[in-house]
Amino acid sequence: MTERSVTYRSHLPVSAAEALAWHGREGAFERLSPPWSRVRVIEARGTMHPGDSKRVKIAFGPLTTEWQITHEALPAGIGFLDRQVSGPFAAWTHEHRFEDDPAGGSWLEDRITYALPLQPAGNIAKGRVEAELNRTFAYRHQVTRHDLAAHARHAGSASKRIAITGATGLVGSRLVPFLRIGGHTVHRIVRTRTGASDEITWDPTRGSIDHEALEGFDAVIHLAGASIAGGRWSDERKRAILESRVKGTALLSDALSRLQRPPAVLVSTSAVGYYGDRGDEVLTEASTSGDGFLAEVCREWEANAAPASRSGIRVVHPRFGVVLAGEGGLLAQLARPFRLGLGGRIGDGRHYLAWIAIDDLLAVLLEAVMNESLEGPVNTVAPVSVTNAAFTQSLAATLHRPAVVPLPKVAAKLAFGEMADELLLVSQRAEPARLQATGFTFSYPTIDAALRHELDPEPLHAG
Repeated sequence: MTERSVTYRSHLPVSAAEALAWHGREGAFERLSPPWSRVRVIEARGTMHPGDSKRVKIAFGPLTTEWQITHEALPAGIGFLDRQVSGPFAAWTHEHRFEDDPAGGSWLEDRITYALPLQPAGNIAKGRVEAELNRTFAYRHQVTRHDLAAHARHAGSASKRIAITGATGLVGSRLVPFLRIGGHTVHRIVRTRTGASDEITWDPTRGSIDHEALEGFDAVIHLAGASIAGGRWSDERKRAILESRVKGTALLSDALSRLQRPPAVLVSTSAVGYYGDRGDEVLTEASTSGDGFLAEVCREWEANAAPASRSGIRVVHPRFGVVLAGEGGLLAQLARPFRLGLGGRIGDGRHYLAWIAIDDLLAVLLEAVMNESLEGPVNTVAPVSVTNAAFTQSLAATLHRPAVVPLPKVAAKLAFGEMADELLLVSQRAEPARLQATGFTFSYPTIDAALRHELDPEPLHAG
């Protein structure tokens, strides 16, 4: 059996002991799984201590396989080791090593030793396997540095009990492990109970919510709402988009306002759709609302949080730009034709896109919870909006594909109807004025950096 080893090493802004503890917190495995890898934890026992284990399901194209790993202590040094019990490799060990840097901070080193099955024929796949390892560990190290920095901004503050609606959606599924790995306790407000101990039930359609279970939380983050980009806008679809936000926000806000121990803050999301189509006008939180269906939705959405605000709860409305996430949302839909070499600008490409990398979005939501100076609307967008033409060129370069098949405006309207005008052709040059006033730092301030992180990270040096 031929074994190979690769090592990935990068610097962290915390001590080795802190970095080790970070990797052992609840949510670490999920948080460090790249968006392009379809990995699901089936069963977990403990975190990283000797004898702890995980059983996960991994998808490779149309095929799925289970992978069981157990954790062991390293023979020397600070860290731990994962060893495959059963899975896709003939053998696999992953050493997580942490070493203090005399100049400050520490070094994170991931050392992978593996053997492929079906040797010698299996070695043909070695190049593909190591390319995927390079990509994966570049992503993992970037996320580790980002999360440590985001939570360090609030070092010294007490950990929070936080309840979240929409916890299984695109943003929520990343937010839950992000908060847990930072030491916060998270409960999910769900429509259907699975029996998990972290669940609180509600049903916005029927107007029911478990009031008693909401008592005593420090913060509530409200993300739930029907997908805006989930399909062509029929009258029924538009009604679902509006009512899911209005009814859910009204129910939650009213319930929180009546609690004996209400949260200090409600973070109730909104969107830059509030501003409508504004050409090249620079939009801050002080800008007026615009025209169109999404502007109406956002106004109603925000207005229905009023009961919480009137009762003394601090209410923050993060107005999301287009959230760039590799596993879903608008980016995943746009990336498909580009991967086939069929991508290009939409319309004349001169309209502005207000966007934000999803990992920066998570840090903004944490900021909204922790920073008592934030209240009301907060533009949750990157510092620089880009034109559709610039976005198109960056996406094509990231995916190593051409951008030579434009989608004319008339074709976009024929294909997507009203949704094309309000999502694909709308121009919103929003700026995060309130965030910048707090000194908030974006990890992915440019479109190139954001797309590379989500779709094709720059590989680390593998030794």
